[in-house]
Amino acid sequence: MAGWFRRLLQKPKQSSSCTGSSRNASTGRSASSSPSSSSSARSSSSSAGTAVARAGRPAPVDISSSGSARWAKSYDVCICHSEVDLEFVEELVSYLESQPQSFRCFLQLRDAVAGSAIMTELCDAVQNSHCWVMLITPSFLQDPWCKYQMHQALAEAPMANGRTIPVLKDIDRKDYPRELRNLYYISTVLKENSFRQIRDTVLRYLEELCRSSASGTEQ
Repeated sequence: MAGWFRRLLQKPKQSSSCTGSSRNASTGRSASSSPSSSSSARSSSSSAGTAVARAGRPAPVDISSSGSARWAKSYDVCICHSEVDLEFVEELVSYLESQPQSFRCFLQLRDAVAGSAIMTELCDAVQNSHCWVMLITPSFLQDPWCKYQMHQALAEAPMANGRTIPVLKDIDRKDYPRELRNLYYISTVLKENSFRQIRDTVLRYLEELCRSSASGTEQ
């Protein structure tokens, strides 16, 4: 009887020991699998982050492709300027047209049709160009045809959208036309730098135009 009673008291201890071992084994398995799960989660998180980063980058655009929206207009950029500033403008046009993208520039004295009405030519130049460079100089401010073309460009794209590119040369900031004061301008203090800025601005607009067109977004 006493032996049976002692065995009865020992059984809970053995049961407790087994339960503890089972718990430890289970905990051990759980602990050993935890780093793997954490590593997997980190890997998934990293992959997701990479995918998001890649998705955030604009897709490359070939503006020279024959099917791109660039070719919907005759010119990439129209240079609006006074005849007095022709030498500077010819340098700019030569620079733009020699770029790898071979920008198509409208230069009034070179490209206007002889015998056509000045007003007609100026309007056509604005409507048939993607961007308009306004070379704002003292002569520009005094030339009624320059102001007319500037207003035509603003009427064509009231919100600008990167199409109107004011370029200041030999004038004070206070003389900057009021009509353009909601737009950032490019200064020609460093000529080579200003040429690059103009090129980059035109290129940025054309790339965005082609990207939007390719994705079916209305420009």
